[in-house]
Amino acid sequence: MNFNIILEPAEEGGFNVIVPALDGCFTQGETEEEALENAKEAIICYLEGLKKLNQIKSTPNVCIREVGVSL
Repeated sequence: MNFNIILEPAEEGGFNVIVPALDGCFTQGETEEEALENAKEAIICYLEGLKKLNQIKSTPNVCIREVGVSL
């Protein structure tokens, strides 16, 4: 599963990361590499939390696709 992230330099140094698809999911790191690794961990923790709240169901061999809708 892939997520887009926003990676931006922090004013105090290091990098901030926001995951727009996951409301309130953000992290940071001293280096860009550390921030990216922390982002992966934050996404996993976020999804595990949703699973525990029974808001999503994790099923093996499920295929997720994107569809376009015109309004």
